[in-house]
Amino acid sequence: MGLFSQAAFFTTVNHIRDLPQHGGREVAFVGRSNAGKSSAINTLANHVRLAYTSKTPGRTQHLNYFSLGSDGAGNNNFLVDLPGYGYAKVPSESKRHWEDLLSEYLQTRSELSGLVVIMDSRHPLTELDENMLDWFAPTGKPVHILLTKADKLSRQQAILTLNRVKSYLSEHFPHCSVQLFSSLKKQGVEEAEAVIAGWLGSGQNPDL
Repeated sequence: MGLFSQAAFFTTVNHIRDLPQHGGREVAFVGRSNAGKSSAINTLANHVRLAYTSKTPGRTQHLNYFSLGSDGAGNNNFLVDLPGYGYAKVPSESKRHWEDLLSEYLQTRSELSGLVVIMDSRHPLTELDENMLDWFAPTGKPVHILLTKADKLSRQQAILTLNRVKSYLSEHFPHCSVQLFSSLKKQGVEEAEAVIAGWLGSGQNPDL
């Protein structure tokens, strides 16, 4: 049984004051708009429409909580789908609101165990991606990068990209790990689950 097999929508948060109070842990997913974040979440959960996918980037404008079920101590753990960044065709007031929400959540949420950053494998480490890594680094929490849409690269291109990103991260962002991922081919699911299960605690998924 996969780590995300019990994932179910829990709540949507539009203000920090409305964050759920619980005794469990959270893992958050974030990425540049149109990098494949919603598709990655759906693939990990083996659920076609758990997270909303759209041809219009920037649709996720709140913090969307998905329950992952109870851990070994009886506490609920959560996946949190965060607003995408870098999409300009959004009213400035809305953009400012969700950037403030995102900023405060990532910097202050004690329940947050780690951050999964989604990057398009064809265009990894954009300036916005690096800004996110730079900005999150002071929290000291781990980051795992999914290089999505790996099926759109040849095997040689994919390996070269992965090695290039690994090399860059080891020099500039040593707290980050990285892997290839494809929602279409369901590539990299087990590797991603293993990393995230470690963040959430071994009691979360005894079948891994």
